[in-house]
Amino acid sequence: MAVTLRVQNPNETEIDYSGVALDLDVNGKLLASGVSNQKGTVGRFSEAVLVVPVSVSAFAALRQALGLTQSQRLDNLPYTLRGKLAGGLFGTMRFSDSGTLDLRQVEGDPF
Repeated sequence: MAVTLRVQNPNETEIDYSGVALDLDVNGKLLASGVSNQKGTVGRFSEAVLVVPVSVSAFAALRQALGLTQSQRLDNLPYTLRGKLAGGLFGTMRFSDSGTLDLRQVEGDPF
């Protein structure tokens, strides 16, 4: 599996990076994590798309499955993505994002 990140740089200076690491929590529990040794630059007032391979341990998958009950809807699962871009002139830059996932289409629920 992989997580695709769109990294935006709203600043006057470029962001140089030499690695990416991230953790993905779903429903308050760690689901996946990944690292990449990608190197690159996000230009000033620009954006870049990074693809980071992630792995899901059997324990994490089981924990997620047990956490989902039949009564819980799959259209409002909270997620948190935390990570960092390593390197560059100013060192490591951390990022985070959170929101909700809609897994109804994955399950096959047409509603």
